[in-house]
Formats: sequence, structure tokens, C-alpha cells
Amino acid sequence: MAFKVENDTIANMVIKRLFLAAALLCSTTASVPSIAQSPDISFDAYLQLLIARARAEGVSEATIRRMTYDLTPNERVIRLDQSQPGTPTRSGYPALAPYIATHVDQARINGGRNVFAANRSTLRAMENEYGVPGEIVVAIFGHETAYGQVTGNFDLARSLATLAWEGRRRELFAGEFVDLLKVADKGYPRSTLQGSWAGAFGNPQFLPSVYLRLAKDGDGDGRADIFNNRADTFASIANYFQDAGWRKGQPWGVRAFVPAGFDVDRYKTKLNAPVCSRVHERHSQWKTVKEWRNLGVRAQKPLADDVMVSLFQPDGPNMPAWLLTSNYRVILEYNCSNYYAMSVGLLADEIAQ
Repeated sequence: MAFKVENDTIANMVIKRLFLAAALLCSTTASVPSIAQSPDISFDAYLQLLIARARAEGVSEATIRRMTYDLTPNERVIRLDQSQPGTPTRSGYPALAPYIATHVDQARINGGRNVFAANRSTLRAMENEYGVPGEIVVAIFGHETAYGQVTGNFDLARSLATLAWEGRRRELFAGEFVDLLKVADKGYPRSTLQGSWAGAFGNPQFLPSVYLRLAKDGDGDGRADIFNNRADTFASIANYFQDAGWRKGQPWGVRAFVPAGFDVDRYKTKLNAPVCSRVHERHSQWKTVKEWRNLGVRAQKPLADDVMVSLFQPDGPNMPAWLLTSNYRVILEYNCSNYYAMSVGLLADEIAQ
């Protein structure tokens, strides 16, 4: 968790997901004061504002009571949040290879292959419905929670109420808290609603707002149980990828041959990404496979000539390089880190063998 990626810890990726999800939060009928409006409000008084907002958005009284009756601030959550890095520095990037070695190791590969083999028919049916390869879904499952073994043990109601009250991202976490109560209103006990300190939960580590928008019932039992149900977990991850724009039948990327002396910097992107800028600035300009081939850069696996790809050589000249398709950007939507996205793609490739 402490390995730094593009000057962010892996734990901080949950915060990035929150920012990306912010634009999708529903407008509320009862507003929660900003920290500027109530800088000295007590936790108990602020909790009553959250409760009022949840009630106004239709959460039942029974759910409100069972989810909030004993809430107190979690000092550990506050410490973890305040320890997150701020504005990135320009000190460079850690090498990709050591990260891949520890995140695409034989244990994780074997675990993924076992999960895939045990759920082959479910994954194939899901792939037919959503267009997302089963190995990609299993790789996400493996990276997020070690195939369901590590899902987090923080009381989500307490964590999210604490983060909203703390105030650094008040409205953002207030919205996630209310959405958590809406999830609980579907019949989930509070003991089930545990996860990361920043509010992600279940096998795919969805935030409450993401669960409400994208969680899917994969086995037709009328419930999207991403805590214990593999079919629901797989369908929910696949739906997330479909919603983010996954293109069926196209790989996330392929290894590329780059000729000696090739000046990658000459083809640096000229785009300024509105989010995760340090992630996207490392990719080249977009060109077709044919255009790259005319420059001497060749895909080492078949890709149609008209597919748009970006050249990525993370560890510098004479080191491995990849041509990344738009599906790589979809993986970044899940977790905005080149280290994460590359390890998901490479793990998926190993699982598929």
C-alpha cells in the first residue's frame, strides 16, 4: 500500500475515484453546510444534518437508525486521510518493472487462473452480454481484493460520516454517506457494509455512488450482491467497464517493437488531461497502428491498421514498450494509475494463457 505510483499511494486511488465520481452525484433536496458555513460544528450536530439529508432523499427511518445510532468520529480514518499526498512533485516516476514483479507474481497469476477456470461459464456469459473479456474482470477482482480475500474491515458508515465531518471533501463524502444508507436500505446489514477507510467496499471495491449506478445482478436472483456473489461481482465489474467505453474485441494493448535510436519524446502528447494529468502525460500522441508502423514501431501481436493507439515506454529507451488502445483508458477509469492499469492488463494476459 505504501508503494508510490506517480506520486500517489495505491490507497489514494480511492480518493481519485471519488473525484471522478463527483460529477455523477445526484443533486440533493436537502443540502449539507460546507465547512466554510459550519467550521466548528460538532460531529453529533453534523451527523443530524446528514440524517436529515438521507431522510429527504428517501432513506427509511429503520435504516437510518441502525446505521447511525452509535456513530462516533474515527480518528484513524482522519489520520489516514490527512496523510494522503497533495500536489505531485516533478521528481520523476518509479520504474514499472519492480511494481509488475510484485503485482503480477505467480501466486496472483495462479489465483486468477483458478478463479477463471471455476467460473468459466459465468464469465463467458457475462462477456457475451457486456463485451468485456472474463480475464480482464478476474484481473480487476484479483487486484482489488486478492480474489475476495481482502475487502477491508472499516465500518463504512463511521468512516464516511467521519470524512464528511472532517471537511476536506465534505460534500463529496456527505454524498457517499447518504448513498451508503441507500445501499443499506436494500437490506444489507451494517455488519456487511465494511470496506476501505475511504469508503470502497465489496469484491470490486465500489464506492456507494458507483454501486447504486452500476452494480448488477449477475445470476437473476433480484439482488446485486458484490460481497459474496461471484456472478454479481463479475457482472458489476463488466458493467463498469462497458459504461466506461470498453470496445469489444479489442485488446487493452500489445507489446511493441521500437527501433534503436527512436525518439519517443518527439511524439509526446500535446493534450492536457483535466484529471490524472501525470498519468496521461506519459503517453504519446494517438496514431493508427499503420502510422506507427511507418515510423518503425511495430505491434508484436495482430492489431488492425486503423486502430488508434498510443505508444508507452515507461522505463525509458531500450526497455519494454506497448501500444495502448482506448481500452487501456477504460482500465484507468477504474483506477487512475499507469502502474495499476499495466498490471491489470498484464495479469489478464497471463490468466488468459
